Amino acid sequence: MLYVYDPKALHHIVVKDSNVYEEPLDFFVVTRKIFGMGLLSTEGAHHRKQRKLLTPVFSIAHMRGMVPTFFEIANKTRKAFLLKVNKGEKEIEVASWMTRTALELIGQSGFGYSFDSLEEGSKMHPYAASIKGLTGATNDAPVMIGRIVLLPYVDLIPPKTQRAIIDFLPWKEMHIIRDMVDIMTNTSMEIYEATKREVMENDGLGRKDIMSVLVKANNAASEEDRIPESELVAQISTIIFAAMDTTSNALSRILHLLSEHPEVQERLRTEIRDAFENHGELDYDTLSSLPYLDAVCRESLRVHTPVPYLTREANSDIVLPLDKPITSTDGKQMDSIFVPKGTRILISLLKCNTDPEIWGPDAHEWKPERWISPLPDRVPEARVPGIYSHLMTFSGGNRACIGFKFSQLEMKAVLSTLIQTFRFAPSDRRVIWEWNNVVQPTTEDAEITANGTRKLQLPLKVTLV
Repeated sequence: MLYVYDPKALHHIVVKDSNVYEEPLDFFVVTRKIFGMGLLSTEGAHHRKQRKLLTPVFSIAHMRGMVPTFFEIANKTRKAFLLKVNKGEKEIEVASWMTRTALELIGQSGFGYSFDSLEEGSKMHPYAASIKGLTGATNDAPVMIGRIVLLPYVDLIPPKTQRAIIDFLPWKEMHIIRDMVDIMTNTSMEIYEATKREVMENDGLGRKDIMSVLVKANNAASEEDRIPESELVAQISTIIFAAMDTTSNALSRILHLLSEHPEVQERLRTEIRDAFENHGELDYDTLSSLPYLDAVCRESLRVHTPVPYLTREANSDIVLPLDKPITSTDGKQMDSIFVPKGTRILISLLKCNTDPEIWGPDAHEWKPERWISPLPDRVPEARVPGIYSHLMTFSGGNRACIGFKFSQLEMKAVLSTLIQTFRFAPSDRRVIWEWNNVVQPTTEDAEITANGTRKLQLPLKVTLV
């Protein structure tokens, strides 16, 4: 395996030679089995066709109209917190609330579908529990081994036979994943059928959610650009998975960081309160232009990227050039590496984001202030191929995160709503951030779940400002 964070090498992997460095076969097989033929599961011309159809629904013009929905949902979470702390400080398990909030954000703005009332005592939607537990379940050691060893041969077996084999095998972990996928698939079908009916009956008038726009765009597309209904259904779980788990854990991380840095939290609160006093409800432009809120989000996504690494595999022999020469085991200086066909490549998004040669000696420190002043010349000179702020957080090239602006807007709406009202402080329990593909919070004393992983949680002390 080749571990890479050199900017020039990353440019070749994700941009220039992306047709050579593809997602590993087991990745495509897994995502197709879980999500169907969505944006994560397709490659080449098929992927470009889907992306072309999806790109307009994540445009700034479309997102401007989503801001009121974002604040409406964020205020529901705020009301739930108010009920908890109206008599004084209360320890709140923040991670589950951020999951519920992120799911409702993508549910309503993405599909015109409500997953959660966001009221205290209401149960987490089975879909949320499934998609939240998916990363931990698929990272279970026996499942990972089965994924690497067996999955390349899975497509040789008819789907009905595959299901019969899974049902027959006494493999508890695989049954847990099977049940999660069933819940996700059934919910996606329910959402799609409701959207299709709405569009057919009145052309979806009054609906601005992603799925309505996507269905109408697909109906209006040429035969060449149109995608089948099964792929539209597959986009639902694909988008929710990509949007919910990353955004919810990024929000949890930011609240945890703010709890540990009260001076940053206070400065952020002042900026947010001033903005609400001067503008009332914040629109897209105002929310996007708050400099310290933007700095806190950027720095958190730099130092603590929700997805710390990606994998690729070379489908042919190729030479990978380097920006900075390395020394080989026999002492020779090398400014390129020969990569044989079949080589697995681990792209470290996190290491590139925190490389001292790019970001300076304080690269691993969380300092939102670094984004207030102009960045050092070495940052743009590094030519990191990411699509966001000289960072690899949202990757780059033709498989970069299509909804990265959507995610930032969600985070800013939720943070601005909560921080103006509540003060967050660390609890007495030690928080651990586990790498389950997506980085997720738990505690040292967390109970062990049915699939052998720690229960996800982030306890924080919360008080009214």
